[in-house]
Formats: sequence, C-alpha cells, structure tokens
Amino acid sequence: MKTIHKFRLEPGKEPTTLTLKEGYRVVRSEYIVPHKAVYLWVEQPLNVTTPTLERQFRVAYSGEPVPDSYEYLDTALDPFDPEAYHVFAVPVGEESLFNPAGEGASNDTFSRHNWQHTAIS
Repeated sequence: MKTIHKFRLEPGKEPTTLTLKEGYRVVRSEYIVPHKAVYLWVEQPLNVTTPTLERQFRVAYSGEPVPDSYEYLDTALDPFDPEAYHVFAVPVGEESLFNPAGEGASNDTFSRHNWQHTAIS
C-alpha cells in the first residue's frame, strides 16, 4: 500500500529537510494562499519496514540562481500576486553546502558549485 503526505516548504537560500520513505515520489506542489506557503505532496510506501531517507528541497523565486545540479520538480503560483515559487530537489551529498547554524553559505562556496543566474521573464 501507499499514501500521499503533504509537507510545507520554506522559500529562501536554505533548503527544507524532509524524512521520507525509500521509493518516494513527488506528485505535486502548490502555493496555499491562507497559509502563504508552498506545500509539496509526496507519494510514499506505507510499509513500516521501508527504510527512511533524509532529502532536501529548495524553493527559489523566479530569477534566483540555483546550482546546475539541482533537479527542478515543479512550480507553485500565487494566484493573487505575480510571484512564482520553483521547487528543486537538492542532490544527495550537496547538503553540506549549507551552514547548519542556518546562516546559509558564503558566496565563495556558491561560486565553486556552478551556480547559474536565470533571467526573469
């Protein structure tokens, strides 16, 4: 059996870490107006013996740079504002780019990891 769970993601430079079941699949993202937040829906196995994984997701605004290695998943739109929130999966092993104290990483760290600038359309 399987189920779908909903998770809140925070926009910004620091990714959100989620504990997910092995074999998970992201199925949707949406901006929920009353909460003023982006949510991610993830399909996961229900079997209690399925191992769990920690995975990170980053929400970026349009025009904000992200590393080339980040995997684009979906875009969530605010229907009452001209804002778009782009959801990316942070590859396993790149979690160390971010300072655990929550201060983000230095510009020097980002420049070593192929950050690209995107045009605002």
